Amino acid sequence: MAQILIVDDDSQLRQSFEKLLSGEGHEVRTASSGEAGVERVREKVPDVVVMDVRMPGMSGLEAFKAMRGLEPNLPVIIMTAYGTTDTAIEATKLGAFDYILKPFDIPDILKLLDQAVEAGRMGRDRVELDPGPEDSGTDALIGQSRAMYEVYKAIGRAAPTEALVLIRGESGTGKELAARALYQHSLRAGRPFMVINCVAIPDTLLEAELFGFEKGAFTGAFKRRIGKIEQANRGTLFLDEIGDMPEAVQAKMLRLLQERKIERLGGREPIAVDVRIIAATNRNLEEAVEKGRFREDLYYRLKVVTINLPPLRQRPEDIGLLADYFLARFARDMEMRNPGLTEEGKRFLTAYAWPGNVRELANSLQKALIFSRGCALDREDLAAALAEAGSRSGPADEREAERAFRDTVRAALARQAGDGAFEGLMDKMAKTIISAALEITGNNRTRAAKLLGLSRPTLLAKIDKYDLRVKAKVD
Repeated sequence: MAQILIVDDDSQLRQSFEKLLSGEGHEVRTASSGEAGVERVREKVPDVVVMDVRMPGMSGLEAFKAMRGLEPNLPVIIMTAYGTTDTAIEATKLGAFDYILKPFDIPDILKLLDQAVEAGRMGRDRVELDPGPEDSGTDALIGQSRAMYEVYKAIGRAAPTEALVLIRGESGTGKELAARALYQHSLRAGRPFMVINCVAIPDTLLEAELFGFEKGAFTGAFKRRIGKIEQANRGTLFLDEIGDMPEAVQAKMLRLLQERKIERLGGREPIAVDVRIIAATNRNLEEAVEKGRFREDLYYRLKVVTINLPPLRQRPEDIGLLADYFLARFARDMEMRNPGLTEEGKRFLTAYAWPGNVRELANSLQKALIFSRGCALDREDLAAALAEAGSRSGPADEREAERAFRDTVRAALARQAGDGAFEGLMDKMAKTIISAALEITGNNRTRAAKLLGLSRPTLLAKIDKYDLRVKAKVD
């Protein structure tokens, strides 16, 4: 649920908005003039403002300037029945989230409001770097491992500069949080912060979303549209999953980085923009460059400052801190008692590989907390939460993996049929499983034994049997 302020001198439109948005579960306040709208914001800052540009007394643009003086990260959507190019450009330059013409389609305005609320949250909600247990109400990058301290130092050094930053890490490691921390500690904090997920938007729409378009640029372009880059002018643009950006858009991004200029689709005049780029990816960009899927010149432009977020399996000492943080946060949000973890539960969390990283840990703890019976969460509670998550994710992928495994077994049987075939296949499977466990745990045999549910002597015997000893560290 969001708090939305509607500012318009048309009482019928205010009532329609109030009925529509209240039905969607939002809390709606209204104002009939620019002056009254500014006063509503002064009383209580909403999540987003939808405001007419032409009103008696203070205009929408004047009211917008006053509102942003009270709350710099407040998303404001400007609307009018008298659209002009100059007004649209002026509203965008001032930092309006978007500029729309009346009348508008209900699905479109609802989608735009959701985007504005999320953008405002990202720009406004602070991201703390390794907060204390009492700060579980804030978004945070958590960890006291050496790898995470390197991340904190990199953010601290890069944030106050204008340098382009590339954040690298597997899915679920917290790349968005790192980007927000960079923005919030930068000289551009308080100015626009726009987010584009390059993999979530179809290739055919991504270029228009980023660069905007002129009226008539393509079928369905009935009016000029300002893109996210222009909306982020004087602020920051976060390009998430840039490794999935189409090649045509990569070329345009390169020009932006080189010349600080863009062209809208269908436009002929270059537009100067002042925007800082923060990018993130979970892709191997070097491999993508080698295979021709990512421009080499753009790759080197992006590598001004690189921040690497470590996967959770490489910092097991942080898992307990993260678990305490998430349990406190979820318990508070759901108004439940925080039962904490048993020692066996903590050992289970530390031994598990967490392929989904911090996101998977958070989701599993939330599920376990929901179904807890008031007792401290034990191994069984956590394993059940993980099993439930696993049973719902990727059934098609699991079937494909099973088919691939069956094909491997058939091929092996064709080569080695008869006596000893079964034992040979089982040995190969066991060797693969143990090798994977050692790799996941950083060759720590104690943690690998816990991960596999084996005693340490049993694991050591199998390491010796399969001649894996040379790969294992002494622990």
